[in-house]
Amino acid sequence: MIHQKNNLYHSLKIDEERCYGCSLCMNICPTKAIRVRNGKAKVMDDRCIDCGECYRICPVNAILTRQDDFTQIFNYKYRVALVPAVFFGQFPSKYPMRSILDTLLSIGFTHVFEIEYAVQILKEALRYHLTEVSDIKPLISTFCPAIVRLIQVRFPSLVNNFVLIKPPLDISAIYLRKHLARQGAENGEIGIFYISQCPAKMTAIKSPAENEVSPISGVINMDQAFNKVMQNLKPESTGGFHESIDPDLLAPEGILWGLTAGESDHALGRRMAIDGIHNVIAFLEKLEKQETSAFDFLELRACDESCAGGVLTPEHRFLTVERLKNRARRATEKLKGRPRFNPMKDYRDEIMEMITLPKIKPRSMMKLDENIDEAMRKVKLIRQIMQMLPNVDCGACGSPGCQALAEDIVQGRGLMENCIFVQRRYEQKGMLKSEDAATIMKKVWGDDKFETKPSINIDENDSK
Repeated sequence: MIHQKNNLYHSLKIDEERCYGCSLCMNICPTKAIRVRNGKAKVMDDRCIDCGECYRICPVNAILTRQDDFTQIFNYKYRVALVPAVFFGQFPSKYPMRSILDTLLSIGFTHVFEIEYAVQILKEALRYHLTEVSDIKPLISTFCPAIVRLIQVRFPSLVNNFVLIKPPLDISAIYLRKHLARQGAENGEIGIFYISQCPAKMTAIKSPAENEVSPISGVINMDQAFNKVMQNLKPESTGGFHESIDPDLLAPEGILWGLTAGESDHALGRRMAIDGIHNVIAFLEKLEKQETSAFDFLELRACDESCAGGVLTPEHRFLTVERLKNRARRATEKLKGRPRFNPMKDYRDEIMEMITLPKIKPRSMMKLDENIDEAMRKVKLIRQIMQMLPNVDCGACGSPGCQALAEDIVQGRGLMENCIFVQRRYEQKGMLKSEDAATIMKKVWGDDKFETKPSINIDENDSK
């Protein structure tokens, strides 16, 4: 199945049965996309970038991922597991990579392919774009889909800075469809399933940025795939590959591409690599204000330690980094003096013709109204409301700060009385009854938060 573009598709969803409105997700969201209403977290679709920070911090696992059922792979004759190198980095060293490959084949896939084999072509395309295509500086990588959407939503003035070339994931899928077609496979017989380390990549597949279709058929949560493999994994390899690519032939730069600085190390000019979405935001704010020195290329990744820190990875990110660096060192020794293996070399020209992304458009989260005059009126009103709010950003109103509450009020999603400080002023002036204030807060946080709790007797000796 090829997925059509839908800008408002999201791979993350909230299980309201589990959610109890703790507001941790609201406070950590980098695009202020979450509100608490009726005691439950609510996501604003036009602001969410599927970075997974809410998934990472939720204490009751109320944030879920939309993923394809594993059994869907059996709808296809040719079933390809498209895996990033970080997937193999989840397994302890006692399990050889060949054994992991064999296990993926044994559970139903007919082919296994590491996406980083596309890096050799991507390096060539990246350097060409840096030197021949664009004179805009700095150019920003499109490798991380969470960063692409972050810039679309929160830094729309920077969308023209993207390097408009597809990431290794898409390049690999394009190659595989062409390769299998040459072997006689019909396109409808080919199912390519990506084992994803993050929800942003899931969303990018289901709803490609400024693209009409994805060459990938489905997405499987890496945590789920890891558990499925571990249940069937043996320490030794049987040696069967069934046309899968030998992991020993992946070049070191491919192994390290998904880690911090893995991409920028191969760019030209002055470049910088930044990981962690809040670190990225702090830098982009300076860049937008022209408070930083000139750079030629920026590698920006949403997760700490880049893809090794993806929220859907089961292993600790630093262990994953260590394993991948060890693998890269072994590959360096093994491939010393040998030409780099490139399964895509016969398809280079075809892939190069399809490697360019269409222009990425802004998707501003601050779009107050289609009518410019009405939008300006709302901006003025927000400023007036901010003068009445305490600017303490306590979140008690169910919005992530005073600025967010002011915007919600103007857009009809909140009330001035949601602010507990405003409530107190209104009560003092006789403009609001205490019971009405309680009703308002119940609409935000739910009735259960205001139920009388049993008293707790504290022994004086315990308090000392």
